[in-house]
Amino acid sequence: MSVGDAGGEVARVAAESTNGAPAPSNHVGRAMRRKEDPRLITGRASYVDDINLVGQLWAAWVRSPEAHAKIVSIDASGAKARPGIRAVYTNEDLDMEAGLPMAWAPPGVEVNTPDHWVLARDEVKHVGDPVALVIGDDRYAVVDAAEDVVVEYEPLPVVTDPEKALEEGSPLVHEKFVTNKVCDWSLGGGDLEAGFAEADVIIERRVVNHRMAGGAIEPRGVLAEYRGDRLTVWSSTQVPHFLRLFLSILLGVTEDRVRVIAPEVGGGFGSKLNIYAEEIGCAWAARKLGRPIKWIETRSEGLMVTHHGRDQIDYVKVGAKRDGTLTAWHSKIIADIGAYQLLLTPLIPPLSAFVMCGVYNTPAVVTDVTSVHTNKFPTDAIRGAGRPEATHMIEVVMDQLAHELGMDPLELRRKNFIPPFAEGHETPIGVVYDSGNYESALDKLLEHIDPTQVRREAEALRSEGIYRGIGFSTYTEICGNAPSRAVGPGGFGLQGGGWESATVRVHATGSATLYTGTSPHGQGHETGFAQIVADRLGIDPAQVEVIHGDTQTGPFGLDTYGSRSLAVGGEAAARAASKVAAKAKAIVAHQLEAAPEDIELHDGRFSVRGSPDKGLTLAEVAGAAYVTMEMPDGMEPGLDEQAFYDPENFVFPFGAHACVVDVDIETGKVKVVRWVAVDDCGPAINPMLIDGQVHGGIVHGIGQALYEQIHYDEDGQLITGTFVNYALATAAELPSFETDRTETPSPVNSLAVKGVGEAGTIAATPAVTNAVIDALRPLGVNYINMPLTPLRVWEAIQEAKGGVPA
Repeated sequence: MSVGDAGGEVARVAAESTNGAPAPSNHVGRAMRRKEDPRLITGRASYVDDINLVGQLWAAWVRSPEAHAKIVSIDASGAKARPGIRAVYTNEDLDMEAGLPMAWAPPGVEVNTPDHWVLARDEVKHVGDPVALVIGDDRYAVVDAAEDVVVEYEPLPVVTDPEKALEEGSPLVHEKFVTNKVCDWSLGGGDLEAGFAEADVIIERRVVNHRMAGGAIEPRGVLAEYRGDRLTVWSSTQVPHFLRLFLSILLGVTEDRVRVIAPEVGGGFGSKLNIYAEEIGCAWAARKLGRPIKWIETRSEGLMVTHHGRDQIDYVKVGAKRDGTLTAWHSKIIADIGAYQLLLTPLIPPLSAFVMCGVYNTPAVVTDVTSVHTNKFPTDAIRGAGRPEATHMIEVVMDQLAHELGMDPLELRRKNFIPPFAEGHETPIGVVYDSGNYESALDKLLEHIDPTQVRREAEALRSEGIYRGIGFSTYTEICGNAPSRAVGPGGFGLQGGGWESATVRVHATGSATLYTGTSPHGQGHETGFAQIVADRLGIDPAQVEVIHGDTQTGPFGLDTYGSRSLAVGGEAAARAASKVAAKAKAIVAHQLEAAPEDIELHDGRFSVRGSPDKGLTLAEVAGAAYVTMEMPDGMEPGLDEQAFYDPENFVFPFGAHACVVDVDIETGKVKVVRWVAVDDCGPAINPMLIDGQVHGGIVHGIGQALYEQIHYDEDGQLITGTFVNYALATAAELPSFETDRTETPSPVNSLAVKGVGEAGTIAATPAVTNAVIDALRPLGVNYINMPLTPLRVWEAIQEAKGGVPA
């Protein structure tokens, strides 16, 4: 076959793959079904637990039943005597010089960061702290053997209340610090003292944002193989590139010899963005024994030793004029971060401060954060990470202020909204919001729900013992975690920047592969990213394969968390695809004897402006780039481009949510009967993906508000350690969600997009809380903290009536 024949064959194959017709160029904005779903819903997807290797051994962990104790002795003889047990390791066996990493912390203050070993050294600090690692042939035999490891403990005093942990004489989690305080950090702007002096009304509230779990449908899992001099780790992780980096550092293996693969990941919600002891320990043992090592988390382990979120006590003081104009806002956050610090642990509470202005024009805003060690498992980022906590206290206290002033809660919000802006708004604390139109979102919300009608319904229902209420939340958040100047070594980060990368490779037949540095766990990257690339190349999204989660393919990336995938990773993909398109235009211009600037992409064809019939499809361009070489002199062959994107700012989605609840005052049970959500994440790449993310986020927020709670008793024992007593919301408890959008473009990136993966969660808890309080106000209940369980609601009703019965 000649070169010319080969070029024709390339064009023929490409034409067959698209039925011979050029692809339209308007895939962005379409509600396409997810490309990844067929393999997921038919059981053809491959998760860590589906992967097994020849010669594989299993791991089990011996975990402390004590919340705080000295390790007196460890006797592993009984476990080692069991058939099929290959090894039992304790801290003394590990040859690692450093423990698990903490990489992000508030700048400018000293942070008391304890050593956090893979296996506990000398003391255990929380229930579940690992003290030994058992390796054997059988998945279940190693669990039995772990029970035969006899550990003698000398119990030490325990503290689980963060406020008591700050008191003089409190038991110390880490004696070397002589305090349980981790750090103090503040962010603020404006004259707080003058603002409160100017106020006609000042209210104060103690707002509790209790501890919760991620609760991903897939438990964590690790499979590690050390073959030759190369380490391969399969992990259910959100951060394969970070995991590779820290495996390299902790094990002393150069990065080129470490490969991390995140196969299908069944949900994460932040809980899988850490570097966990199980990942490092299994990799270490695989190298030690020369055999693959596998560990799959149980549900009880997941609730015990997969990081938790929230756990703040917030003291909020707000000043306002009699007409509702806000004058000052002060928040004092006491954050219980548990016994150790994981990758982002000390950063999460300060994230609340960055959005403490909310959507309001408050002239003076100050947030003081105190982080505290207790004898619990560490907290870290759980869906929203600091922003749900901020939005909850802002929006609940706004309703409390409205009641104090005798104003309608929506009227108070409108009076204080920041006016619409398109090119940035600097808040008093120095944070610059990218764009916003908060009144528009609220207006759109009220097109769907009439508060007056809801209140008429409430009056009619009271005769049946059902008290109906409506609650609102108007929010903004900071996401698109990336700007290196903010999250790198000059800002919050101790370990590097926050850019993202992508490579787009067009094949000789005209299909394309996108290699992205982000790593999805249910968001729909394979669909949304394919739409972005397809539009820029003039092909169908079905012709774009998206490769992710494998550190051996594509460029180095910085993974997925903080709603950064689209605003940062999607922008990197768009830029790489645009580079490919620019080269394609140069090739077409050469062949058509036109100027490259006169070539445009229209209906799947690169053609001369004004002559749409005179042009080439991407497949024909690829044939020239790879086969016939009909390109400008000096141009390199191929269609393969890489882009790194480091934005100048974060992005700030916003929205307005309304929740309607019915409360049975005899039992205290709360039922969510209606939910309306209007969210603004800029122009939609795929409305169906947005709705899916918003739905999931709302469920997560409703779950925290009504059902979910990680609860430790005074002795540090985890009370809610199974799904029997850690309650998750199900479809049976939820209404169908009504969603809509406004679209305010962001000036930060060329896609004009913002994140949406955490928006529903950020908006939800205050909307539920405000709705419950609204329902119970006729009974004299004016304030109640989460979780709004039937018992807590019933007790609040009884107290309002004159005291809880004994």
